[in-house]
Amino acid sequence: MSNQLTGKTAIVTGASSGIGRATALALARDGAAVVLFARREERLTELATEITAAGGKALTVTGDAGNETDIDRLLARAVGWSDGGGRYDIVVANAGRGLAGGILNSDEAAWQEIYRTNVLGVARLLRRAGQYLVGRRQGDIVVIGSAVGRNISPFSGFYGSSKFAVGAIAEALRREVCAHGVRVSLVMPGIVVSGFQGVAGYDEENFGKSVAQFGKLLEPQAIADGIHWLLTLPPHVNVNEIMIRPTGQTFP
Repeated sequence: MSNQLTGKTAIVTGASSGIGRATALALARDGAAVVLFARREERLTELATEITAAGGKALTVTGDAGNETDIDRLLARAVGWSDGGGRYDIVVANAGRGLAGGILNSDEAAWQEIYRTNVLGVARLLRRAGQYLVGRRQGDIVVIGSAVGRNISPFSGFYGSSKFAVGAIAEALRREVCAHGVRVSLVMPGIVVSGFQGVAGYDEENFGKSVAQFGKLLEPQAIADGIHWLLTLPPHVNVNEIMIRPTGQTFP
C-alpha cells in the first residue's frame, strides 16, 4: 500500500462482517485510523485486534445504525479519540439490512425496520457527518447503495426501494456540500457473497440457483478496493457513483 491515508481517520459502519470489515482492513492497511461500528461487539473486537496487530489503529463502538442516540455516540467517540487525531475525515455508511422478496411476497413485518436502518439511519449519519465536514471544509462520505437501487429486481423489490432512496439522499447531500470541499460517493455493489444473504432470507432455492448463471461472484474485497480507490483520488476529483458487478452478472 502507498500509505496515502496516513493521518486520516475513517468511520466504517457495519464493520463486523462483509463489505464493512473488508473496507476497514483496506483503509487501515493504507494508514488510516479506523473507527469500527456495528452491533456485534465480539466481532468488532476481533477486527480491532487484527488491525492493531498489523500496526494500525482501531477504535470499536458498538451500536445500532438505525438508532439516533447510537449514531450521535459514534460520532462523539470518533471526535474524542486521541489516537485518531480528535477528528474524523472519512465516513463509510455501509451498515444496512437486506430483505428477500418483492412487494407481494417479502415479509411486511420487516418493512419498517428496513427503512429505519437503510434510509433514516443513513440519512441521520450523513446529516451529522456532512455538517461536521463542511465545518472542516474537507472530507469524504461514501454511501453503500446497491445495483438493485438503480435497476429494481422483483426478487428484492422492497429492499431495492430503500437503496433507491439512499442513492437520492447521497446525491442531494453531494449538491449541498461539494462547494465546501466535501466529496460524496455512492457505491452500488452487484452480487457480493457474504453473510448478507443469509440474514436477508436468501437460500439456495431463492438465490443460489438463480445466480449460478452469472459465474464467479464478488467477494467483499472487490468493493473495498473500489472504495479505497475513490478515497485516494486527488481532492479535486470526486467520482460520484460507481457500480461494481461480477463480470457475468447480466441483471439487475
